[in-house]
Amino acid sequence: MLNYHHLRYFWVVAHEGSVSRAAKRLRVTQPTVSGQLRELQDQLGEELFRRAGRGLELTELGKSTLVIADEIFALGEQLLETVRGNRVGRPLRLAVGLSDAVPKHVAYQILEGAVAARIQIACHEDTPSRLLADLASHTLDVVISDAPSHAPTAHDHLLGEVGVAVWGVRRLAHELRAGFPRSLDGAPFLMPLSGTGLRRELDAWFVDHGIKPRIVAELEDAALLARFAAAGAGLYADPDLEGDRPRGMVRAGSIKSMRVRYYAITVERRLAHPAIALVAGAEKLFGKRRASRQATGSVRGSRPRAAS
Repeated sequence: MLNYHHLRYFWVVAHEGSVSRAAKRLRVTQPTVSGQLRELQDQLGEELFRRAGRGLELTELGKSTLVIADEIFALGEQLLETVRGNRVGRPLRLAVGLSDAVPKHVAYQILEGAVAARIQIACHEDTPSRLLADLASHTLDVVISDAPSHAPTAHDHLLGEVGVAVWGVRRLAHELRAGFPRSLDGAPFLMPLSGTGLRRELDAWFVDHGIKPRIVAELEDAALLARFAAAGAGLYADPDLEGDRPRGMVRAGSIKSMRVRYYAITVERRLAHPAIALVAGAEKLFGKRRASRQATGSVRGSRPRAAS
């Protein structure tokens, strides 16, 4: 088993750049630091440092070891901060990863429950794959996404589902409202990138109904997609909810057979405190019975398919 006392000595030497400076910081003798390093290198079977003038530089193994050590000791500091915070009544902290495919007005309402519970939120937006990597390394506590992860090390907690509508500027929406949805054939359309839950539903729905819109752009970020639509570039699909959309956007029509789902993804089998606070926001957004029932356990299963 790895001796974390040895690892801490290595970590300090790596950041200080020399044994002498590390010894001063640790308040021990230089031979003590050198001995701890030697024992760690003997256990790993390779050198972690090489001489560079009067100092030391990391070997390739040393660089890899430092990355892992940084994560380990950062988690240790986070644990201490949590304990201290609980003692003095400071708010709990929740590190949230937000998929860039999730509309901002949906994300806000989901996160609102945690804010109301006086939980300090640190929200990071990125692609689902990168967020799941951060979740696996425990940099994040939870990921909010419009698609399940299906990752063997993660659990997908369904927060809720909602219908979908097609939105656009007033002129375009009113023009296509008559004859909807057949009027979408050949109409300018802004699409989310492939791989998102909504994109898969849209592709299937268009095929089922024999509709071929003119795709103007495929955009990863939901907020940017809405901005393009507000500029009159085309229509776009978004949850059929009252929300903070760009000014002047109106509904061209609703796709009643299509549902989009939102998930809280964690490494835990069940949502635990403080991530369970997200359920309060989901209850308000999607309806109390569905959110509270679905989100307390992990969900495994196929995605919903749009009805014909």
